[in-house]
Parts: sequence; C-alpha cells; structure tokens
Amino acid sequence: FTRPEGQQLVRELAAKSDIVIENFKVGGLAAYGLDYESLKAVNPRLIYCSITGFGQTGPYAKRAGYDFMIQGLGGLMSLTGRPEGDEGAGPVKVGVALTDILTGLYSTVAILAALAHRDQGGGGQHIDMALLDVQVACLANQAMNYLTTGVAPKRLGNAHPNIVPYQDFPTADGDFILTVGNDGQFRKFAEVAGQPQWADDPRFATNKLRVANRAVLIPLIRQATVFKTTAEWVSQLELAGVPCGPINDLAQVFADPQVVARGLAVELPHALAGMVPQVASPIRLSQTPVEYRNAPPLLGEHTAEVLQRVLGMRVEAVDALRHSRVV
Repeated sequence: FTRPEGQQLVRELAAKSDIVIENFKVGGLAAYGLDYESLKAVNPRLIYCSITGFGQTGPYAKRAGYDFMIQGLGGLMSLTGRPEGDEGAGPVKVGVALTDILTGLYSTVAILAALAHRDQGGGGQHIDMALLDVQVACLANQAMNYLTTGVAPKRLGNAHPNIVPYQDFPTADGDFILTVGNDGQFRKFAEVAGQPQWADDPRFATNKLRVANRAVLIPLIRQATVFKTTAEWVSQLELAGVPCGPINDLAQVFADPQVVARGLAVELPHALAGMVPQVASPIRLSQTPVEYRNAPPLLGEHTAEVLQRVLGMRVEAVDALRHSRVV
C-alpha cells in the first residue's frame, strides 16, 4: 500500500468490506489515503478499528506502545511479583503478552457493538483502541481499591488483597492453590486441615478478620499444608467443597483430563508442515460451533484468492501485481 496500485486495492477491498482493522502509528495511514476519513468516503458503512499503544489523542498518542512497556506504565507490574522484603521481591511482567491479548478481545467487543449499531440503522464508525486504556481498565478490583481509598495497592505475590486465604501454599511434594471464597469454605478447610478451632478463632472467624490478621494466619496454614501432598490436598478439599487446585506446567495442562475432555489441543493441516498443533477456541456456540479448517496461513497465502473472489480480478491481473511486487 506504499504504492498507488496497492492503495487502490485496499480502497476497493474496503468498499466491499464491513470491517477494517489496523495497528499503525497515529496518522500513519493518512499519507496513503487509507485512514478512516478516506475509506469512509468510499464506504460510509465501514467499521474501522484502529489499535495503538496510547490511542488517537493525548500527549502520548504519537508514541509506539508494546505490551511489556504497557504492563509497567499501566500499573500491572506494580501488582505482580513478590512483596517488598521477600526474597526475589520486585515487579514482574505477566508470562504472556496479556495486554495485547486483552486489547484484541476488547476490540472484538467494540466491533460487534458497532455492527449492532449499524444493523439498527446507524452508520459505520471509527473505533479508537489503546493498549494503555485496556491495561488500566483491566486493573479491576485493584483499581477500585486505589480509587476508593487513595492508597496504591502493593505487590502481594500470589495473595489476594481482599480475600484470605486465597494464594499458594507449600505441600509435601510441591505447592497448591487454595481459594477460600467465604467463611463457610474456611470452616471446611480448617476441618480438613485438622485445625477446626481456626473457624471460631476471633482473629479468623470472618474474611474481614482474616485479612486484618493475614500475617498471623498465613504462617499457620503454611505449617499445616506441608504434611500432605498436592494430590491429597486437592482430592480432600474437593470432596469438602473447598476450591483449590495444583500449579501445572504446560505439559500437565495439556494432559489434564478436563483439558483433554474439552478438546483444547487440536491439529490442523498446514501448507508446508503437514499437521501442526494449535490451541482450540474457548468459544462454544450451540447453534454455530467453531469450525477448524486450516492452520494459520503463510504470509500472502490467500492474497490471490481474496483478490479474485472479492474483487473479481483475473488470474493474469493478480500475477501482474505479484510480478511488480504490489502484492
């Protein structure tokens, strides 16, 4: 699209499309006549989604944005990692590009909302999505902890700021996660742990008290959990109705019977590699289930097919564009 022939192809495709998604720097596509206002003139019903680091406005709008940087700037890393004073204390990024992923999901929601608006008689519109906006929006309860108190939350490792006990604990052969969601579950946990008196202790009887006395209770629980294996804790607490689970590596994840039963690993045909492994979609629709046809395409694998099917171009015309390196 840096050449006039390529720009014309994009305009022709946009004229026959419902949605355009782009993630170029702010104003970058205007020089090629491919910004929203330019394509809107071609197709007023077009839904045009721009994804940038900081959005189309504001003092940072011209900056490039990357997931890792946004995790730091947007506050997530201030909440992730071991607390001050612990061994290995310090901010830690999430192990996957979570802000990128969440921005994609929010963009999908926005596009679907714009389609619904258009289908109800409205026109197309421009969607302005920013990694930083999404990161701040996803601070969730921690954002509200700050906004309602004026006190910035601190890193708690795997602990929860508002619920206790709700974190990892050591076992005889590793670690497990205990997520006690209410006082009734805490009483059941205390019984399984062989410490029923905890449930009636005036320091621990309610979640509010347990949060206030976290520094006393957590060491007591850690002393108790090391006498059973992870599998023993999980099986016994599951029978008691107390939410808990192991800390799996990815080999264990894809061998987990629930993951296997849900079919979360699939194999798909690839143009060069035969069959390749992929992760299945988590979306389960009763009337229109997700179909798995092919693995992610090679760069430009379907360009000719799209130009022929959507624009009705002849094979010779597509070959000429390829020969001149327009496509």
